[in-house]
Amino acid sequence: MPMLSSLTMSEPETPSALAAAVSRALYARDTAARHLGIVVQHCGPGQAVLTMTVQDAMLNGHGICHGGFIFSLADTAFAYACNSGNELTVAQHCSIDFLRPARAGEQLTATAREVTRRPRSGVYDVTVCAEDGDTIALFRGLSRSRPGTPVIDDAPP
Repeated sequence: MPMLSSLTMSEPETPSALAAAVSRALYARDTAARHLGIVVQHCGPGQAVLTMTVQDAMLNGHGICHGGFIFSLADTAFAYACNSGNELTVAQHCSIDFLRPARAGEQLTATAREVTRRPRSGVYDVTVCAEDGDTIALFRGLSRSRPGTPVIDDAPP
């Protein structure tokens, strides 16, 4: 994903354009996501779609994807969705249910959506699916925001 280039937010932006700009800024600083091969496919207001291909190095002793990698993909999608409004937001609590294993070579897609948002907290659901659409895991995250603290410094509040 390209670096954030000459973003000036002095002109009114749509929520979709703001979410895309925030995702570019986050991704430019997100060494963990890039290291895991996570790719942002889409980021909109309160939502994000990210993908990751399961590598051999992600397999556990049972020959399936270690749950920590699946959690990392879901948590990253959660982060992009809950920061999409340009307000610094972090995870307060997360849980995940693993429904079936993921195998080497499978491309996983994490789709995050905002369930509810309050001034300082929000709830987000993330579904992680295999290429065939079969659900791998269900994740729920509770976020905590710092009102007035932007992700992109030059964007309006």
